[in-house]
Amino acid sequence: MSQTAPTPASLRAKAEDQAGRLPPLLARAEHLAGTVLLGEHGRRRPGLGDDFWQYRPVQPGDERRFIDWRRSAKSDTQYLRQREWQIAQTVAIWVDNTASMRFSSQEDLPEKSERARLLSLAVSILLNRAGERVGLAGTSLPPKRGEGQLVRLAEALSEDSDEDYGQPETSGMTAHGRALFVSDFMGNIDKAKAALTEAADRGIQGVILHLLDPAEEAFPYRGRTIFESVGGTLAHETLKASDLRDRYLDRLAARKDELRALCATTGWQYGLSHTSDTAQSTLLWLYRAFDGGPLK
Repeated sequence: MSQTAPTPASLRAKAEDQAGRLPPLLARAEHLAGTVLLGEHGRRRPGLGDDFWQYRPVQPGDERRFIDWRRSAKSDTQYLRQREWQIAQTVAIWVDNTASMRFSSQEDLPEKSERARLLSLAVSILLNRAGERVGLAGTSLPPKRGEGQLVRLAEALSEDSDEDYGQPETSGMTAHGRALFVSDFMGNIDKAKAALTEAADRGIQGVILHLLDPAEEAFPYRGRTIFESVGGTLAHETLKASDLRDRYLDRLAARKDELRALCATTGWQYGLSHTSDTAQSTLLWLYRAFDGGPLK
């Protein structure tokens, strides 16, 4: 029995139908990940493996057995032959999904939660393509690979919490793995410190992405203002909002300093991003942070 070959039009219709079934967040994250043209070499780093990566000059402490004598004979410098790291890593991501993240000061700016979810899923896509396993901390979604895992991540990331402020979760993190915390870190800093310290004690290295709305940096409020938490549980009214500006900015600066110091102590990396920044630039920073490359 013969079969009719599919036409380009029918293939396109089938592809569009399948794409339409993807969670909207995943479709947007796939597009964003596609704009970061890193290539396979983007995840290369020295370590155990069979594939040659690069030569580098010998440094104090290097073992002589790794010296490439043929390459070294061509110059006055001895060179080490490095191979590419080929052991898959596990990456656990925690994304703050509480009410404070559902804030946007302007209609043309995304909510913090929207940007946090988009970036987290986009970096998950890039890590998955690089052969690494990704999951969500604090959930029943352990690190795995594959397209099905990305769909599950998109669905889980789309859930909201009724709590006012979030606290990083460490459950589900694999010892000696990698992690990513994404939040505005407006809640209790002691709980964030405890989570990061616990992760570091288990040999987990990672990245903190401190995500803020531009208004949270500038505090542009004047005159009579009512400040209310997005969840509606906290409220404060003042007749002179400008009188609060310096104290607020001092406390925000102190919060950033605490997070930076905590990352320096635990070996994590700290990054600050605003919803007015391009998602591409922040995604590239995140990916380089996981790769251990230059952070600009």
